[in-house]
Amino acid sequence: MKQYLSDRINAMEVSATLGMAAKTRELKAEGKDIIGLSLGEPDFDIPDFIKEAAIEAIQQNYSKYTPVDGYLELREAICEKFKRDNNLNYKPSQIVVSTGAKQCLANVALAMLNPGDEVIFPAPYWVSYKEIAKMAGGVPIEVHTTIENNFKITPAQLETAITPKTKMVWFNTPCNPSGSIYSKAELEALAVVLRKHPHIFILSDEIYEYINFTNERVTSIAEIDGLYERTITVNGMSKAFAMTGWRIGYMGAPEWIAKACAKVQGQVTSGANAIAQRASIAALKAPKSKIQYMVDEFKRRRDLVLQLLNEIEGFKLNIPEGAFYVFPDISSFFGKTLRGRIINNASDFSLYLLEEAMVATVTGEAFGDANCIRFSYAASEKDLREAIRRIKESLQ
Repeated sequence: MKQYLSDRINAMEVSATLGMAAKTRELKAEGKDIIGLSLGEPDFDIPDFIKEAAIEAIQQNYSKYTPVDGYLELREAICEKFKRDNNLNYKPSQIVVSTGAKQCLANVALAMLNPGDEVIFPAPYWVSYKEIAKMAGGVPIEVHTTIENNFKITPAQLETAITPKTKMVWFNTPCNPSGSIYSKAELEALAVVLRKHPHIFILSDEIYEYINFTNERVTSIAEIDGLYERTITVNGMSKAFAMTGWRIGYMGAPEWIAKACAKVQGQVTSGANAIAQRASIAALKAPKSKIQYMVDEFKRRRDLVLQLLNEIEGFKLNIPEGAFYVFPDISSFFGKTLRGRIINNASDFSLYLLEEAMVATVTGEAFGDANCIRFSYAASEKDLREAIRRIKESLQ
């Protein structure tokens, strides 16, 4: 058993995001003025009405262990949210509240995957997806997309990737790192393929749902005919409500899957934080207009970052429709020598920007795309302008 665990741990890749964060901390400790554009965390304070709900919960002595699957009032609020925003009908028994959306993903993987089961990941994908699947014994199958196609998988690519061993497909819309959003028509086209393979389950990660710059709401793949009973919809409080440190995620799923995930969670963390759950009730019941100011500011920053990066020769950009990242293709720099350093890949380029421009980004290799790097624009306009000025100067 000890050797088995050692082999499993050694087989896991070290997150490039964590590696970049460690290198950033090292340089900061040396007194370097690093501008961090690597973390996926809103820079806004939590809205006051959510803070007030948390204070009220403390005063009302919500300090005991919580139900494994979450307070009933919160699960009811989540059902209301799914109906209001996603046209999805869930009962509280189909909802599981977890310590962040990441735990929802891990619960699903541990409850549903058997050793050798294949999981399809459209690349680029969030850095933890592949490792979570591998911890559960799953086999990651990457399907690569391109910036020309706005980093979206096509029905033909999906069909080609499916084998008799395929157990799940994981989608992320809006996507981290690309900011791409699948339209309803695009999801319906993918559903044509999925309906031919009824043994395949779908996990839809919609954590960035509210950070949407289009005129259309984000379509949940569970809305598409024939997919509701095969889909697990994951969301959470971190991104839209700037509640990253409060660690509340949730999922809606067929009841048997929800019960299996609750059993897994019951042996790991049990119920999520009491105060954060009570605050989440207030957040989810509030109209979206309460947080629209954050979405509007992210859109303004996106437009600024695109404008400034487009002035740098060698960056190929698409227009992200949501989240708070840009994911430019920087492969034009591969093979070039910058200030005496050969740039062989995206990791070299990202490290070059950190050490020469003192700007922290994340290599696209961490997300399954070796041609790109990720910038987070969850930072002040001042920092964004200065960061891109430094990058431009370092590349001249």
